[in-house]
Amino acid sequence: MGKRGPKPKGKVKIKWSSNFAYAIGLLATDGCLYNDGRHMSLTTKDIDQAINFKNCLGINVKIGLKTRSSLKEKKYHNVQFGDVLFYQFLQSIGLTPAKSKTMGELKIPSEYFFDFLRGCLDGDGCFHSYWDPRWRSSYMFYLTFASASFKHLLWLQEEIQKITGAKGRISGRQKNVFFQLRYAKKGAVEIIKQMYYTQKVVCLSRKRIKIEKALLIEKKQQKEYKKPGWRNW
Repeated sequence: MGKRGPKPKGKVKIKWSSNFAYAIGLLATDGCLYNDGRHMSLTTKDIDQAINFKNCLGINVKIGLKTRSSLKEKKYHNVQFGDVLFYQFLQSIGLTPAKSKTMGELKIPSEYFFDFLRGCLDGDGCFHSYWDPRWRSSYMFYLTFASASFKHLLWLQEEIQKITGAKGRISGRQKNVFFQLRYAKKGAVEIIKQMYYTQKVVCLSRKRIKIEKALLIEKKQQKEYKKPGWRNW
């Protein structure tokens, strides 16, 4: 009988917290698990996001640069590291090397669900707002989560509705394998309140600033709407 090798030592402390759940959200969207059973990575345009990811997992690795598709310029920031124990943990909660199309429900503790969701938003989600020209002084905004897995978005939709009552709408194209879960104004606000429950939560600052500006405009519009003599054309 051969000698047993030393037990693998993990780089990541596997313990649920707000920051840990946020990092899992980033991995579920912008992350990648390699087929070797050991390595994983996160690729992002935002250096702040790469730094947040490292800090949330407490890992000390170099942030590299890489390219995507046919582009030659290395403008994407990449955090890659090996950790067998963390890799196995990710598999146990529902992440796989082929996660983009096969991912469904993930085992996220309920108390950290919106930290995880904030990571998903900063990874593949978006927030956009605009003035609707069809109506006078009509300001619209939408919160959107994207995935190549319809099953995963369906799970997100069910969990969000269970907690906030917000009813999102899933749309997309089977041919291009791209789906979106979208929430308009009222539902979006309920989710935003849950994700950004304090000013200190870790997040991608440019998205948070964009959201805060939109909410200020909406608040101002509501005040204007309540003034005497207002007519909703």
